[in-house]
Amino acid sequence: MPLPLRPELEGLLPYGAPQLDVPVRLNVNENPYPLADDVVADIAADVAVAARDLNRYPDRDFLALREDLAAYLAGEAGVRLAPEQLWAANGSNEVMLHLLQAFGGPGRTALSFAPTYSMYPEYARDTSTAWVAGRREADFTLDPTVAAAAIAAHAPSVVLLASPNNPTGTMLPVETIKAVLAAAALVPGGCVVVVDEAYGEFRRAGVPSALELLAQYPQLAVSRTMSKAFGLAGARVGYLAASSELIDALRVVRLPYHLSGVTQAVARAALRHAPALMAQVGSLRDERDACVAWLRERGLTVADTDANFVLFGTFDDRHAIWQGLLDAGVLIREVGPDGWLRVSIGTPDEMTAFKDALVEVAQL
Repeated sequence: MPLPLRPELEGLLPYGAPQLDVPVRLNVNENPYPLADDVVADIAADVAVAARDLNRYPDRDFLALREDLAAYLAGEAGVRLAPEQLWAANGSNEVMLHLLQAFGGPGRTALSFAPTYSMYPEYARDTSTAWVAGRREADFTLDPTVAAAAIAAHAPSVVLLASPNNPTGTMLPVETIKAVLAAAALVPGGCVVVVDEAYGEFRRAGVPSALELLAQYPQLAVSRTMSKAFGLAGARVGYLAASSELIDALRVVRLPYHLSGVTQAVARAALRHAPALMAQVGSLRDERDACVAWLRERGLTVADTDANFVLFGTFDDRHAIWQGLLDAGVLIREVGPDGWLRVSIGTPDEMTAFKDALVEVAQL
């Protein structure tokens, strides 16, 4: 007897990058540095305390964590928010799903601009929201006039903007975000603009965060994650900053007790070590910029990046390059426009291994 699978899901495979056991893994934009011993000890101690109450449900509104996130953003971005303006979930993936559950749905549209994060259309699909992808320019920037025209044409209820963009690393200027917000304000029935700053901490010095616009634009939401800069990909903690009214809408659609007591303890312990963890971010920025320069010196095209990864190319047969690197023990990502490849920034030794393998495989 066949299963009554939704027709739009027939034949689809689950999302996911290859998880292969190779010496150098530079394919999913992880922080390559394990947590320091003192951070691990603090996390373990706090988890032990939380474990004593595992017979009870966790704080479903996790106000203490939201207070800690507000304090962190005040230091990192210089923007002071009330705890009620913060939300958290099982990675920024669940944050995005909450947004589409609250503001998308049948008869509504989500809009973004490709190439961009490949999970966005899946969030739309999973919430029965129509999906429209406009186009970025050849250099992966977003033309404000083109963006505004797409919003006027499709009247979306949600606009998703990754900044830095994945897989290109492109940061959106504040003026471009303002132009999108102005166009969204004209959509009948309203439109939420989500700026996804999953890689925000890796932006270059002097580049502002969209968090600075929150006070002016109540329809704006800014998503962040602790997976990248904090090196907590395994903890699954993403969060969102927005107006308290928008956050309250997400509280309606979230599953009860969606953020475990253990997860809350891990996140709060890590936030206490934010200054030390952000020092690693500086070294990764330096390694990224050195990688960009090295690739360009060898005649490759490289997208400008404010993230912890680099999109480079172009290759007539990018899969052959990817496979050759894998055969040499280096796993990167075959993603983005045809001909391009993406490498996450690793440790100096990992980056040396990547460069040596690329020279051999691509005959640079």
